[in-house]
Amino acid sequence: MRLLSLPRPASRHPASRPVSVCFVIDRLSRAGTETQLLSLIRQFDRDRVRPSLCLLNGDDSESRRLAPTDCPTLDLRLPRLLSVAATVAAARLAMFWRRNHVHVVQTYFLDSGYFAVPLARLCGVRYVIRVRNNTGYWLTPRHRWLGRMVGRLAQTTLTNSEDARRAVVDAESLSPDRVRVIENGVDVRRFAVGRPPDTGRPVVRIGTVANLRPVKNIDGLIRVAADICRDDDRVQFEVAGEGDERPVLTAQIRDADLVTRFVLRGSVADVPSFLDTLDIAVLPSHSESMSNALLEYMGAGRAIVATDVGSNARLIRDGREGLIVPAGDDRALGGAIRQFLNDSDLARRLAAAARQRVEMNFDHQTIVRRLEAFYEAVLMNPPAR
Repeated sequence: MRLLSLPRPASRHPASRPVSVCFVIDRLSRAGTETQLLSLIRQFDRDRVRPSLCLLNGDDSESRRLAPTDCPTLDLRLPRLLSVAATVAAARLAMFWRRNHVHVVQTYFLDSGYFAVPLARLCGVRYVIRVRNNTGYWLTPRHRWLGRMVGRLAQTTLTNSEDARRAVVDAESLSPDRVRVIENGVDVRRFAVGRPPDTGRPVVRIGTVANLRPVKNIDGLIRVAADICRDDDRVQFEVAGEGDERPVLTAQIRDADLVTRFVLRGSVADVPSFLDTLDIAVLPSHSESMSNALLEYMGAGRAIVATDVGSNARLIRDGREGLIVPAGDDRALGGAIRQFLNDSDLARRLAAAARQRVEMNFDHQTIVRRLEAFYEAVLMNPPAR
C-alpha cells in the first residue's frame, strides 16, 4: 500500500542554467550558519544559481523578519517531525520543489536533514547535499546513528573545515570523497575600515560575538576578566549574543563584582557597528569548525585573541594576524589579552594584517563563486544513482 504519493520535481537537462537550489533549514536567526546562508542567497549570480528557501518552522518574529524577499520561500510551520502534520508538510515541500524545478536540495542542521534528505531522494531530486559545519562533539548516540543514515542518503556532505571533514568521515564511515570542504567567507564590504584599535586609550573595550552556550566558554572569559579588571581600571568587557546560559553567566558576573564592567548585550542586529567599538576581539571557544565570528573580527580589523580549535589557527596565524592560545587555558587567554593591552603598536599591526588576510583569502564573493561552480559541476557529472 502506498502511504503517500509525492510528485516528482520537474528536472531540466543537467547543463541547463541557472541551477535551481533549494536550501532547507530549521528557522532563521542571527547566528553564524543562518547569517552565512542569507548572505549566499543575496549574492548568488541569478544567471548561474536560482535559490529558493524552505523553513521547517519559521513561525517566530525573528525568522519572519529575516526571511529573504528576493527568492521563493516556503515556511512549513512544522514544530515536530514525528507527527501527522509531517505528512502534509512533506507533500507541500515536494510541490514546492516541483514548482521551482529544483535540481539541488541542500539541508542545514539535524531536523532539516532528517526530514528533507530522504524526501528529496524519494522525490527524485537530482542532487542532495547535507551541510554539517561542526565536529559533532555534542551528538547523542541516537543522533550519531541518524546522521550515518542521512549521510549515506545524501550524495555529498559539505563542511567548512578539515577538522569537521575528518570528524564526519570517522564518525559515519563515509568515503572521504563524499565529504567536501568549502570554507566560510565574510562579506568584507559590510565592515568599513574604521578606527584602528587603540589599547592605549582611557577606556579599552574587549568583546566577543557568541551565543551564550557552554562551548563558547564565556564563563572562562568572565574569570579572565575578573583577573584583568583587578589590575587595569580602563578595561570594559562586552558580549554580543543570547542563549540559555544567560542566568548562570549573569550570576557569575555578579559574584565576581563585574556588573558594571562585563556586559551581556544580548542579540545585536548590527555586528559590524558593535565590533567597531572594540579594541580587542576574543574568541574563547572550547570547540569550533570554521568560526564566522572570527572572520567578522578579521573583517572589522580588530586585535584578535582566539583559542586553538578548528580552523582558528589557519585563519589567523599566531603572531602574524592575531594571538592563538590553548583552549581552556585561562592563564594563556588572559596573558594574550594583556599582551595587547601593554602594546598598542602590536594590536594595530596585527589588526591591519588580519583585515588584509581576510580580504585576500576569505571574502564572501570568492566563496559564492566557488559554490556556484560546485553546483554546476555536480549536475554535469552526477554520481551513479
